[in-house]
Amino acid sequence: MKLKTTLFTLGIIVALTSWVQATETAEGLFDAKCAMCHTKTRPTDMSKVLAPALMGVMRHIKMSYPNKDEAVKFMVDYVLDPQKKKAICMPQKIERFGLMPSQKGNVTEAELTKITSWMFDNFPPADFRGMGQRRGQRRGQGR
Repeated sequence: MKLKTTLFTLGIIVALTSWVQATETAEGLFDAKCAMCHTKTRPTDMSKVLAPALMGVMRHIKMSYPNKDEAVKFMVDYVLDPQKKKAICMPQKIERFGLMPSQKGNVTEAELTKITSWMFDNFPPADFRGMGQRRGQRRGQGR
């Protein structure tokens, strides 16, 4: 019986350690801190969307900030202190979703730097086409 209890406790410790390590990765931090509103894939049911999808957000970021360091700096600043005058999204997105609430207190600047650097490196995917883009048009990747 004591062996079962020890193995059970060890199993819980391993599971918790794995979860903590997963959330320490940039993608894990995104999943824990951002994914409740921003999806990593194109939404299938637009009626349930709470905020613009990550691929669209990053398309607009890269169009305005093609340099990674400048993009990361902008995103960290915006997430901690969002203001309409700073917004680079299409105005109808703010009308639909409202201005993003400040995440100050929910995520640290160091976590945001890690998350936004990962976002810049991985989104949008190479085959992404924004809403209304036709085949053959340049994909707004900030290049």
